[in-house]
This record gives sequence, C-alpha cells and structure tokens, in this order.
Amino acid sequence: MLRIRHEVDGRATALVAEETDRPVPGAGELLIRTRAIGVTLPTVRRLRDAGEPVTLGGEVAGEVAALGDGVTSFGIGDRVTGLCFADAYAEFAVLNAAMTTRIPDRAGDVEAVALVRSGMVARGAYEAAHVRPGESVLVTAAASAVGTLALQYARAGAAGRVVAAVSSADKADFLRDLGADEVVLYGDDDWGAPYDAILDGVGGDLLGPAVRALAMGGRLVAFSSGGGTVEAYELLVRGASLIGFQMRAVAVGKPELYDRWLRELWRLYEEGTLRVAVHDEIPLAEAARAHALIEQRRNLGKVVLVPPLRPTAPPRAM
Repeated sequence: MLRIRHEVDGRATALVAEETDRPVPGAGELLIRTRAIGVTLPTVRRLRDAGEPVTLGGEVAGEVAALGDGVTSFGIGDRVTGLCFADAYAEFAVLNAAMTTRIPDRAGDVEAVALVRSGMVARGAYEAAHVRPGESVLVTAAASAVGTLALQYARAGAAGRVVAAVSSADKADFLRDLGADEVVLYGDDDWGAPYDAILDGVGGDLLGPAVRALAMGGRLVAFSSGGGTVEAYELLVRGASLIGFQMRAVAVGKPELYDRWLRELWRLYEEGTLRVAVHDEIPLAEAARAHALIEQRRNLGKVVLVPPLRPTAPPRAM
C-alpha cells in the first residue's frame, strides 16, 4: 500500500511516499481502506515545529477491510469514518472501533471527512460559549474546516451578530455565503469589538487580541493547538472567561453526549442546515502540497487527501 511518512534530516523536513505492508488491526480495532483523508491544522503545526519525525494523524473515511478481535458492531464493507492517530496518510488505516461511526447513505466519503471531526469541534466550542439569544459571536480561523461549521452553528443558533475573522479579505464573499454578517481581518484595529462570545481556532499571538475584543462578561473558547498566553488582568477588567475545549475529552469521557452530538450533526447536515466546505481534493502522494495550502492560510474549508484507486491484494490472515 501507499503510505506517506514524515522524516527529518537535520533542519530539513519532508513528507515521503513509500510502499509498505498494510497494517493489521488489533483487538477492538478496524482496518479501513481509505477513500478520503482529512488534513488537520494540529498535524501541520507539529510538522512545522518538528525536530524529529512526527506521526501523521487525521480523519479518515472509507470501507471496513478487516476486523480485529472482539469487534462485532461493524462488518466488512461498511462505510465508516473516524480519527486515526497514527499513519492516517495511507491507503489502509487502523481505527479504534469505539471512536468510529457509520457514514449515512446520502453522504460521501469526502463529505464525511470534512464534517464529522470539524463539526463536532465546532459544536462543542459553540456549546461551551453558552451563547444567549441576540448575543454577538466572533469566529477566528473562520475559513478553516472547523471555522466554517462554527459560523453555521452560530448562524443557526441564538447569535444575533455573527462575525468571521480571517487573514485575507479575499475570503469575505465565501464566509458571508456561509452566514457571516461581517468579516474582519486580524490586522484590523479592534476586530469590530466588543463580542459576547469568541470561538478561537488560532491561538498563539492572536489569543491576546481576542481576549481584548471581549465585551464585559464575555466568554472566549480556545480550541486550537496554537497555545498562547493571556494576562489575567485582561480577564479581570472585563469580568470575562477563558474556556478551553478539547473534543477528545468529550469522546472519551462523555460517550453518551458525544453520540448525541454526532446524531445531531448528521441530522443538521441531512436537512441542509450545515454545509461542508471542501477546498480541494489532493492525491495522497502530494500530501506536501496539502500541508502548504494550510500553512499559507490559503484554504477555504477542508483540505482532503485522496488515495489512488487501484486493486489491492487480499489482507493477510490474522
């Protein structure tokens, strides 16, 4: 099978395509023949800062090719999607059965990859912000896969004013089409502040300005991998709150809530309340190009890797 591996040679870093054996699922795992692989910002950032090889994780969607011991809730050929934590950039990937979901018949593999993880993060961040009727909401990294869905959650929910924050003005029409009332740039003086709630998918140097854009009693939900620091005084003078959100904590610690959110996500997608935005479908062997798109902040929505369609040998006996 084709797999993309990250390697580091001194200060240089590269994504290398290689042929290797397909993995074998362990107990409680599924082997998936991938049809679509989502590229995530955390993975891109880890490669950018890496001094050693990084494991390439991401969302995958495809068909079940083999079952590990103890897996009875899925069958060979089922269409599924889930988050793969190691070697996701490959024609075959291993998923934990407990964190895998079936794809409805009306959704394609690319749509599933663009929707599930990003939609669940957007849903959770919006929930954590406790937006009340008529309040204003700012979404940073609004043109990202999570950002596009967070805008739509805010638009469909209680928010009275929904604003998108991005790095470039050429994204404005795209974001207004997804429900943004206004679009501001990171370089603007005050980002159109104040805001009752901010959903921050950037972090880093933008976390401080985001906090300063909060209204009295405002809430900032930080869900990015960008880190950043905040002066406690900035929160104090605004009576504001900084809330951290991580989807894995919900998936592992609150499985019933995770399942309820997931059912709601598919329902909103199927009724047309949520639309997925896919920037491009890029061949798996060109993974470096996909990473460059995200690193340069040029993507409008999800960047998806597509494995080659070619016959494969039967899996090894287990």
